[in-house]
Amino acid sequence: MKKKIAILGSTGSIGKTLLKIINKDRNKFQVSLLTANKDYRTLLKQSIKFKVKNLIVTDLKSFKILKNITKKSNINVYNNYESFSLIFKKKLDYVMSSITGIEGLVPTINIIKYTKKIAIANKESIICGWNLINKELKKNKTKFIPVDSEHFSLWFGINNILTKKVEKIYLTASGGPFYRLPINKFKNISVEQALKHPNWKMGKKISVDSATMINKIYEVIEAKNIFKIPYNKIEILLHPKSYVHALIKFNNGLTKIVVHETTMKVPIFNTIYLDEVNKLKTKNLNLEILNKLDFQKINVKRYPMVKLLDLLPNKNSLFETVVVSANDSLVQLFLNKKIKFTNIQKKLFFIIKSQEFQKYKNLYPRNTHDILKLNNYVRLKIYKNVYKSDNA
Repeated sequence: MKKKIAILGSTGSIGKTLLKIINKDRNKFQVSLLTANKDYRTLLKQSIKFKVKNLIVTDLKSFKILKNITKKSNINVYNNYESFSLIFKKKLDYVMSSITGIEGLVPTINIIKYTKKIAIANKESIICGWNLINKELKKNKTKFIPVDSEHFSLWFGINNILTKKVEKIYLTASGGPFYRLPINKFKNISVEQALKHPNWKMGKKISVDSATMINKIYEVIEAKNIFKIPYNKIEILLHPKSYVHALIKFNNGLTKIVVHETTMKVPIFNTIYLDEVNKLKTKNLNLEILNKLDFQKINVKRYPMVKLLDLLPNKNSLFETVVVSANDSLVQLFLNKKIKFTNIQKKLFFIIKSQEFQKYKNLYPRNTHDILKLNNYVRLKIYKNVYKSDNA
């Protein structure tokens, strides 16, 4: 019997990689749903290739175009995620949630009750709404697997060992494109330079986040939430080769190091084949890299964004939403060439340290509405006031 699966955000890099994996084993899977925001052309091609009868397109214009194209077919096209109840009559075997940004929060939470297992690649959901996600996971007895290479490596390495036996975990960071760039040249960094990641092929937003190092701060927050490990037991190590993805030191004297190729294909493959014997073709162990791992402490002058860790509350709060929303807006301004690269960090710290937003450290997200409302407010606040202290 084929495993029924759904992919939220199938036209992005994670979704495309998963479909490539599935394509090599078509007789085992039935894709019940694919979703996209605007890219209806890619979505339609995926639908035809994998014989998917249910599609969701959230952009209204793209939805209308695709609805018209498919009106004489047996493909059902929906415009929002409230359609889950119409699409799923029985529980799915697996869901990949890979919608980019805070927009992925609501569909990720809402689809949990319709699946036995969910792999989440949407980091904003885990950062801002983990308490809500965890509540739904427990309520519906749905198994969760993180997709980020670092968190999958931690999850795989800890593997049912009690987290109280974990003494410390280390997340590795490549250092991004400016690992060797003189610090006095940072103020002149261009958008094009920031997008040239040395190891990973990623979207524009996450490439900039990697360059500023806030992406690694996000991963620390995710690790704290997922594994219930306090911030003082999590450390970031610079590892330019991106070959080691996590190190786990246990209080029995043992340390696990999880290694895999610099490709998201490895964690994605393992989320869907976790309980099966299946082989992923990969390269042999790279002894040249292993002999020159070159771990380093983070240089705070080069990556001042890491000081953000000192400002985060230990408990889950709405403050994380303030951080994510403010950074998203500032990165977009940088991509639009409205502010300098160095002003992303400067303005972010200025905003989150203000009395107006400090209060959110003591406020708990009760529902998705709390998170989305605050997200919109922070974004509007930044776009309204960003130029007042701007020296770009």
